[in-house]
Amino acid sequence: MSEKQEIGTSTIEYVPFSRLCRSPLNVRKKRPTGIEALAETIDAKGVMQNLVAHEIKGRTKVPKLGVCAGQRRLAALELLCEQGRITKDYLVPVLTVSEGEALAASLIENREREAMHIADECVAFRLLTEEGKSVVHIAALFKLPDIAVRRALKIANLSPVLLDLLRDDRLDYEQAKVLVLADDHATQERVWNDAHNAWQQRPSELRAAITTAEIDARDNALAKFVGLEAYEAAGGYIRRDLFSDDQNAGYIEDSDLLHRLATDRLIELSQGVCAEGWAWVETRTRYEALEIMRHDRIPSTTRQPTQAEADELAALVARRDAAYMELNAYYDEDGEPDEARQDVLDAAVTAATYAVDRYAERFESFDAGDMKGAGAFVYLDDDGQVCIERGLVRRDSAPGQPASAHAVLQTATSQRTPKERPLHGEKLCKRLTAHRTAAVQIELARQPGVALAALMYRMIPVVFDDVYGHAYIDQAVRIDVHTTRDALVSNADDMADSVAWNALEGERAKWARMLPKRTEELLPWLLQQDSDVMSNLFAFCVAATVDGISPADRAHPVNELANTLEVDLTRYWKATRAGYFEHVPKDRIVTVVGETVSAQAAGELRGMKKGDAAAAAERRMTDSGWLPEVLRNREVPERIAYGRWDDDGETSDEAETETASVQTGDSPSDGEAEETEAA
Repeated sequence: MSEKQEIGTSTIEYVPFSRLCRSPLNVRKKRPTGIEALAETIDAKGVMQNLVAHEIKGRTKVPKLGVCAGQRRLAALELLCEQGRITKDYLVPVLTVSEGEALAASLIENREREAMHIADECVAFRLLTEEGKSVVHIAALFKLPDIAVRRALKIANLSPVLLDLLRDDRLDYEQAKVLVLADDHATQERVWNDAHNAWQQRPSELRAAITTAEIDARDNALAKFVGLEAYEAAGGYIRRDLFSDDQNAGYIEDSDLLHRLATDRLIELSQGVCAEGWAWVETRTRYEALEIMRHDRIPSTTRQPTQAEADELAALVARRDAAYMELNAYYDEDGEPDEARQDVLDAAVTAATYAVDRYAERFESFDAGDMKGAGAFVYLDDDGQVCIERGLVRRDSAPGQPASAHAVLQTATSQRTPKERPLHGEKLCKRLTAHRTAAVQIELARQPGVALAALMYRMIPVVFDDVYGHAYIDQAVRIDVHTTRDALVSNADDMADSVAWNALEGERAKWARMLPKRTEELLPWLLQQDSDVMSNLFAFCVAATVDGISPADRAHPVNELANTLEVDLTRYWKATRAGYFEHVPKDRIVTVVGETVSAQAAGELRGMKKGDAAAAAERRMTDSGWLPEVLRNREVPERIAYGRWDDDGETSDEAETETASVQTGDSPSDGEAEETEAA
């Protein structure tokens, strides 16, 4: 027997418990939880929320009702019946719907109750599309953005095996998002099954396994230059990353096509440069410093900007500086990295810098007669921006140098290192490297012989440039005598606690007492001093010019001195709360203590506030001898010279680059560079 209650246009019917069964259309496949507690509630207060069911046709006169929404309540009723606390004729409120409405009703019901497992929800969306529902219809039905539905459908394309792993929480959502980059189930399962170790199951490693032979469009200069739309219009396929908010996210399969499109477009752009009156113009798909440095340059003149131009340039410079400040502020923040935000800030800096550089080009001009014997390179930088080097003259008379430029084909798939948030921000790098500088200075001040050699090393290449060639060599010693005393203090407010700094200040005070007080008395005083005084004073003065402060953890010329002097920075720097731990995220503090002290010590810090953790870390790290990566970095920058060929007169084949002809529009063959002769 049943009772009926009208609610709007729907009907809730009270039916015996014996008529109810599980529906195959119930979207929740994961086993329900909390059944015992729910059974106690139903036993005490009854079923307060109706179930949703549809008729299941069978051989019985009274059809069964399959519960498509209310699986937990049905399971609780089954438990009560098994325990003898209700009978099979126990009346249950049920809202009956058609079989066609059952799937949507189940999904709506489950989304509004206990959160559905992501695997069940994604599969349910797929089933709705199989019933003929569009993405727009589903999005409107559940009040979701279209992209959320498309992403759910993408997850639903996981192989059944991987979906089961996701449902059982043996595969997480981040891993699933990467695996669906592969459309076919076989590839998905192969990549997952090949990931035997935990590190291989990281999303980044899974992504690399799927896209190993493809080009990441977000970081590739050619992809940025050509554009994904142009690549696709030419018939190229892109493996899209639906889960990235970057509209340029995707992986390019046809590198040859991308390369050809970039070369063709560069040739087209270089026609305008050729029309300026240059004897030759060559294109490159990347910048090669060594090749360009093998050329001489004709002189150019730079005119003064008009007031309007100066104002416009100042505005561009201000915009660029503001972009850099915002990026540096992000690097100095605590907390987890935000890759999307970093990408936006990086792009803003790149665009603003490029705008300043391009605007400044208008002020440079060349003599028309000189241009007839010179040329230009049109190339792409690492961000896919077009750059032009004008006024280059080939050294045809140099020994061993052929009359025409020679280049070797370079693959276009070179990519930049993936952008990552620096481990140490700009301010902290300057703080740490200020301490490094002080340590090198005091060690150099104690070794006059090395100080003399360091100064001569700085001077000789300038004096004997016919021997050493003109060179872009960044030196630690500032030959124009700029001391770095104020810079050390301004970049490290804890410098007063530095052993090296106090030793330097002691030396400074000693010499200040000895030196004459008037400038005109200085030279006569120096001429009267013995070699011991002169050599030690000389060493201190050279040391005071050493500049090793750096805004980033990278190779630095001060390391050449540090390595020569065998500076042990653990004698001069200790990890303290004020000097280091207050300037890094708490996760970094925990990591450092875990690696240096013990996992147990690190675990104790996790439950503390950051300030307490920083203080505890200082105590734990006492006399540990630990140095941050910035101070462990002893790498020296690569030196690149121009203006002189090697003794054997041979050119280097390392500067491989792609070259194309402006005149013919053809790509070069056999690795030879072609040129355009201006008419």
